[in-house]
Amino acid sequence: MPGAKTRECQARWSAAGLNIAVLVLTVVGMVLHFVLMAFSLRPVMGFDLIDVPLFVVVILGGGVLVVEIISKVLQRDFGADFLAVLAFATGVALGEYLTASLIILMLSGGQVLEAFAMRKASSALNALADRMPVVAHRKDGENITDIGLDDIAIDDLIAIFPHDTAPVDGVVVDGHGSMDESYLTGEPYVVAKAPGASVLSGAINGDAVLIIRAERRAQDSRYAQIIQVMAEAEQKRPKIRRIGDQIGIWFAPFALLVAGLAWYLSGDSVRFLAVLVVATPCPLLIAIPITIMSAISMAARRGIVIRDPTVLERLPTCTTAIFDKTGTLTYGRPELVAVLPASGHSENDVLRLAASLERYSKHPLAVAVLAAANARNLALGDVGMVSEKPGQGLSGVVDGRDIAVTHRKKLIKSDPALADILPPSASGLECAIMIDGAYGATLQFRDSPRVEGRDFVGHLGPVHHFKKIMLLSGDRESEVSHLSKLLGIDESLASQTPEQKVEIVRRETAAAPTLFMGDGINDAPALAVATVGIAFGKHSAVTAEAAGAVIPESSLQTVDELFHISTAMRRILLQSVIGGMVLSIVAMGFAAMGYISPVMGAVLQEGIDVIAIVNALRLALVRNIHADLVGERQ
Repeated sequence: MPGAKTRECQARWSAAGLNIAVLVLTVVGMVLHFVLMAFSLRPVMGFDLIDVPLFVVVILGGGVLVVEIISKVLQRDFGADFLAVLAFATGVALGEYLTASLIILMLSGGQVLEAFAMRKASSALNALADRMPVVAHRKDGENITDIGLDDIAIDDLIAIFPHDTAPVDGVVVDGHGSMDESYLTGEPYVVAKAPGASVLSGAINGDAVLIIRAERRAQDSRYAQIIQVMAEAEQKRPKIRRIGDQIGIWFAPFALLVAGLAWYLSGDSVRFLAVLVVATPCPLLIAIPITIMSAISMAARRGIVIRDPTVLERLPTCTTAIFDKTGTLTYGRPELVAVLPASGHSENDVLRLAASLERYSKHPLAVAVLAAANARNLALGDVGMVSEKPGQGLSGVVDGRDIAVTHRKKLIKSDPALADILPPSASGLECAIMIDGAYGATLQFRDSPRVEGRDFVGHLGPVHHFKKIMLLSGDRESEVSHLSKLLGIDESLASQTPEQKVEIVRRETAAAPTLFMGDGINDAPALAVATVGIAFGKHSAVTAEAAGAVIPESSLQTVDELFHISTAMRRILLQSVIGGMVLSIVAMGFAAMGYISPVMGAVLQEGIDVIAIVNALRLALVRNIHADLVGERQ
């Protein structure tokens, strides 16, 4: 895969370099033409010397661009570019070499401008790659050697120096410290690290040296996956771009009809050429991908990863909003509301042991346990042998005691007799604490709705034209109903399995375009079948892969900003395309009546195209986007 992407990137830059060469050749040729014209050179043996530079431009520059466009036509990629070939060929046939050269200038200049604009529009995405280190420090015995990231192998020991960025995903094997993972998770917390704690690539180390064992190669690590997702967004050809091609499909026959009628009614073939020249909006259609990339760039600056650019087209059309509960309309950061110790243990003792271990976990419940311990001013113990495997819970040694944080079902499955000892199950979340292999306590939590949740849900209909709002959750009926009433959601369904969620979303999508939002692995199938899937993606790469847009920060205000970005993109895109087409049609009318010569038409069309492209770049230049929930971001 990296090789294919490299070849694709090299091909893109080769094409850009070739277009620059054609642009330079055309400018030089036209300048020489006007210089020779100024000397009023006479024809030699019937051959006009002042046209020699234009011949070179037509043969070399025109040949390159015509081959590119014909290759698109052979692939049945018809559009306004086809008019450029006809206009160029007509100009050569009629001896209008200056007009033909201007068409080459327009085409090559537009493609060079596209390359520049696309590079500027995606600059925020390129910043991701710039954060990663160029080398890693591999530890071999007492020696540390600098190696390239691609040379890191699984199980290599990698030293992360103070304030360095972690090059790969791994596990701490030596050292105690902390790392800032906010750029990856959106959480404003520094996560403590000790032997056994996991490390994410892209995290920034604190003041201590950490030695980690690489669990993945650099190209497979978390940060590399984020960069790859962002890169794929640039490569994908969205549906809205095809709409531009469809405009070109009907516009080309219309332009040919006008040009043909102008020639037929006037008997002047030059009018035919003039109409084709002003009707050649190939650089105009560049405004479409530029607008899309500008919107992707703006979204990136707001902490939104656009995986599939079609999200930006489809989001304004959605009329049904479907939400998961935990981590989406709630914070996904439950608060500890009860500590229920077993006989022989005190609340503070159990909480101190659990919090000592939980500071090395990224689980949402860990934050609640630590907050409760800090509120009671409990001194945390020394921890070692930390382990947190999916589905196995968290375990480690705290002050010489074996501590495990697990859940009710696993306990009862391993020892059915514990069913009579455990406290009754309550609404909300809970975990069980094992101390030296015996049951120690149950911790109960409650998740809080987002502060901006009710305002966000309430404004979806009046502002963003949603007609139906639903809440789907795998949680208990009491929890889901309680949240629905708090947020003003009329329709809610509880205890839904992933399969049931998929069927509901599929049914709603068949009736109307749907938006689905979720953050758990069990939401991935529903995200994939919805018209637009938005993932609060700090917990699961699987969820992020299934969604069209990912919001690591998990903020409903950011979702609202995405709504406004997509609306602004659609508005600017239509302004560029329709406005440019209208100007071209007006110019075609004047050209058909003989008021615009082919040369004047080429210059006029270039001006129209530049205006459209500059308008398309507006989103790339805007730093702020209007949002309805200002001040509510967490």
